[in-house]
Amino acid sequence: MIYDFVIIGAGSAGCILASRLSESGRYSVLLIEAGGKDTSFWFKIPIGYAKSYYNPKVNWMYSTEPEAGLDGRRIYVPRGKVQGGSGSINAMVFVRGAADDFDDWEAAGNPGWGADEVLPFFKTLETHANGASPWHGGHGPIHVTPMRGMTHPVTDAYLKGCEELHLPATADFNGASIEGAGVYDINTRNGRRSHSSAEYLHPALKRANVSIVYRSLAQRLVFAPDGRAAGVEVLQDGVKRIFSARREVILSAGAVDTPKLLQLSGIGDGKALNEKGIASRRHLPAVGENLQDHLAASFYYRANRPTLNGVFASLFGQARLGLQYMLTRKGPFAMSVNQAGGFFRGSPAQARPNIQLYFNPLSYRIPVDASASMVPEPYAGFLIAFNSCRPTSRGRIALASGDPATAALIQPNYLSTERDITEVIEGSRLVRRIASAPSLAAIIDAEVSPSPTAASDESLLDYFRANASSIYHLCGSCMMGPDAETSVVDARLRVHGVEGLRIVDASVFPNVTAGNINAPTMMVAEKGAAMILEDAA
Repeated sequence: MIYDFVIIGAGSAGCILASRLSESGRYSVLLIEAGGKDTSFWFKIPIGYAKSYYNPKVNWMYSTEPEAGLDGRRIYVPRGKVQGGSGSINAMVFVRGAADDFDDWEAAGNPGWGADEVLPFFKTLETHANGASPWHGGHGPIHVTPMRGMTHPVTDAYLKGCEELHLPATADFNGASIEGAGVYDINTRNGRRSHSSAEYLHPALKRANVSIVYRSLAQRLVFAPDGRAAGVEVLQDGVKRIFSARREVILSAGAVDTPKLLQLSGIGDGKALNEKGIASRRHLPAVGENLQDHLAASFYYRANRPTLNGVFASLFGQARLGLQYMLTRKGPFAMSVNQAGGFFRGSPAQARPNIQLYFNPLSYRIPVDASASMVPEPYAGFLIAFNSCRPTSRGRIALASGDPATAALIQPNYLSTERDITEVIEGSRLVRRIASAPSLAAIIDAEVSPSPTAASDESLLDYFRANASSIYHLCGSCMMGPDAETSVVDARLRVHGVEGLRIVDASVFPNVTAGNINAPTMMVAEKGAAMILEDAA
């Protein structure tokens, strides 16, 4: 079958593309999804992401290769395998990133991607609970809810502690400045997850010119005799099918699977492809390179007053919270557990905020595999997690084999630069400093992990290496830039040297943004759709 546009991946970006490219009625659009529909109740209720964390039916459940910088550990990398992609299973923290992040994109040779140019697309996708403003949209599909005024009482002690230390504060991480302590916004509407599948794709699927196929794993791209991308071969329920595109094939399979599909199709480093038995069609050595992620560790504290641990640990408490949610669409089930945090300078020498914090009024250990459940610590507690905003370590995505059913090799190379190691120490010292502020210290019985005995820089780094995990913000593996030797797509997201092929997802980020990357990924989709329509006119 043939369509004007074939989009591979119904994730945060792909759902937006399908909606925007089809809304005029002029073009036919096919969306290809390897997973199934997002009809489960757990995709709608915000706290439901705990149910998908280790569910292979909706989660690719990837892991990295052994990481030298993390004591040789493999790090878990959940990725959505369902309509809505990772936007269906994430924790919904809505952060656009710092203005400097996007100005850096533009300075890297990508005109039109500076902070002033991308702001209109952030506003286009958003309906903010407080209405339209110079910084926020009031009529977009994604609904954004501030958690201010809804957080657990122990969160106030964290915010007060930051104030006592004279740290900056911000009422809006998505406003004039990202810097400071504050409460996060989440993408919810009336207590339900508001993501690109629900808000863009579900309405678009009512149009006659939009189609979607499920359980369809892309095998390789199909090319016309002149080298133009002409479609994709998929395996659907054991049957191979080819879907053709009149205008463009668009990859939106994410930072892991987009470079994997390019490499399976002969687009990547020619020598590496030949070693896997794949004929090189277009030598693009940057495919799979420049992989970036946010790496975080948590400090655990025992509190002398109730936190969410108690209610989440008991069936009665969970039932009470569930009833509250069903009757009011409010309460902890309607929120992210990552309630407050902030963006800070780890030292006075830093030119901009380089450490992100999460304050969580629930302390829990993430199980190492699916055989265990995420349960709260057996005491009243909370945690403070931190990560570098803009880590400088770079990794790669590489083929494990020429078999499309085999997961790609994920090699982030965490903590492979001195700067990233320095920021581990800065972040650890910042957490300790905030925990010692009078208002927060007053509610702390003890630091459980890493414990006060970890006092030296060396011991704090050892703790981080042994306990850090991904915050699941993989990006950059098909970076945008002007040079085909060092980048994969140009500023209009066209793959260098391959006609009819674009990439629109987080893999095009030249550098990871400060904060959670779902919002900037959706912005890239809005801007990408606008450019595709301009070029098609």
